Amino acid sequence: MRFATSSASSGECRPGCGACCIAPSISSPIPGMPDGKPAGVRCAQLDDANLCRLFGDPRRPTVCERFDHDAELCGDDRDEALERIAALELAT
Repeated sequence: MRFATSSASSGECRPGCGACCIAPSISSPIPGMPDGKPAGVRCAQLDDANLCRLFGDPRRPTVCERFDHDAELCGDDRDEALERIAALELAT
């Protein structure tokens, strides 16, 4: 899963953010989390640097592959991304 860099228009992830691997719920099985993960729970595949261990791996859930940078959702920093994704999770 990817999030913005400090330059929101760049379309690239903010290194070490990991907000999209924590804030949303994921109903698909994930290696190490066969029942998916609830919202607000850190994904088992998120490493200490907040990078996905499954990036580019065919075992990565489709929902994760489809989640992409969105400047409006990512905000200006990791905390803002966590807040915005959590709010979206609650709204859906």
